Amino acid sequence: MTRWTASQVTEAAPDASSLAAARKLALPGPWRETGCSDVLVWGQCQGSGKTPYQVSVDLVGPAYRCSCPSRKFPCKHALALLMLWSEGVIDESGQIAAFADEWASQRAERAARPARATTESTPDPAAQAKRLEQRLARMDAGVEDFRLWLADLVRGGLAAARTQPYSYWDTAAARLVDAQVPALAERVREAGSQVHARAEWAAYLLAEVGRWWTITSAWQARDGLDEVERAEVRIAVGWAQPSEEVRDGDARPGPWTVLGAVRTDDGRIQQQRTWLAHDDGEVVAVLDFAGYGQALAVPQLSGARLDVTVSRYPGAAPRRALFRDPPTGAAPVTALPGRTSLAEVHAAAAEGLGRTPWRERHPAPLADVRIVQDGEQWRVSDATGSLPIADGSPVWTLLAVSGGAPVDVFGEVESGAFRPLAVWMDDQVLGL
Repeated sequence: MTRWTASQVTEAAPDASSLAAARKLALPGPWRETGCSDVLVWGQCQGSGKTPYQVSVDLVGPAYRCSCPSRKFPCKHALALLMLWSEGVIDESGQIAAFADEWASQRAERAARPARATTESTPDPAAQAKRLEQRLARMDAGVEDFRLWLADLVRGGLAAARTQPYSYWDTAAARLVDAQVPALAERVREAGSQVHARAEWAAYLLAEVGRWWTITSAWQARDGLDEVERAEVRIAVGWAQPSEEVRDGDARPGPWTVLGAVRTDDGRIQQQRTWLAHDDGEVVAVLDFAGYGQALAVPQLSGARLDVTVSRYPGAAPRRALFRDPPTGAAPVTALPGRTSLAEVHAAAAEGLGRTPWRERHPAPLADVRIVQDGEQWRVSDATGSLPIADGSPVWTLLAVSGGAPVDVFGEVESGAFRPLAVWMDDQVLGL
């Protein structure tokens, strides 16, 4: 397998602190019994204890194993090993280390093992129907109560709403949680913080209030919606669909190409979004979540071509999806799939908003865009238009990579701004 570039190793890191710690270990000194094959890299890293840590990396997965107690995947030892391998420090070995061979064999056995048949008892249809009726009644009452609260907010004015303490927003959100409408509750809680943090708070709050009213109106009119529209409303209010139910449903085999990925952390929940493209142009987003102290799923590398079947959640395109089985890698892709112009991205986003007015995030595979400065605002620009780059984006990395020349960039358009996730160039893909 082709050795990873330094940017690919960086993209695999779960966070900045792990990457910084790995760089300190990416020296030959602490390592022994290192080696690599077409699919594996292995080595032992001497830590503070007597016994060195045994580190193995499956390059195809990718998958990582280390005997250290870290709950991050990959840990700093696996990242350091990959850094050494990518720099050519680790040469191919004729003999795979016993610990790496054992781990690889165990993974192969698990992959070949047939799925166990479930022996769950069949639920009582009458009890299910009663529970559903009770939940719908609770949600209907909660939505109606929230609409009254919204009407009072608008009647009092946005300026008055901004003067309210955080408890004003938190109480409204708590009532929505009690009514089993958690996604709408999270929006209200977030608004309680954003109205004080944003300079353009009035425009933000007006847009949010409009979305909340639209979501609740759609919920109340759900019986007149089609299947796709009802699925979108369920997502908007937070009626989750069990992953096992999705896994056994609408599946589509690959290969799928990883367009880009991003991780976010609000202090309570970590989220990882991985955007995938099929050869026919369909785009899906794989979402992974982890609570405090938990580890997120191993990130996939931008540009990787995955031999995997994804199961798709119901809803409008681009749909959410999950990996039906652990993905395996194939030859990397260096040409951005579905590359298009800013005008076409705007048109696609407008069409999506026409179907789902509360959706805020849209994929954007941009071709031949430049990074330009407009006053204090950085923008992506092409012959058809421009978009501001979202705050916190790695603008200087984009400028350094592009050198001011046009490049292909994949990212997300959210709230009128562009968040770059990966730069696609002639011979490599750089995750941001």
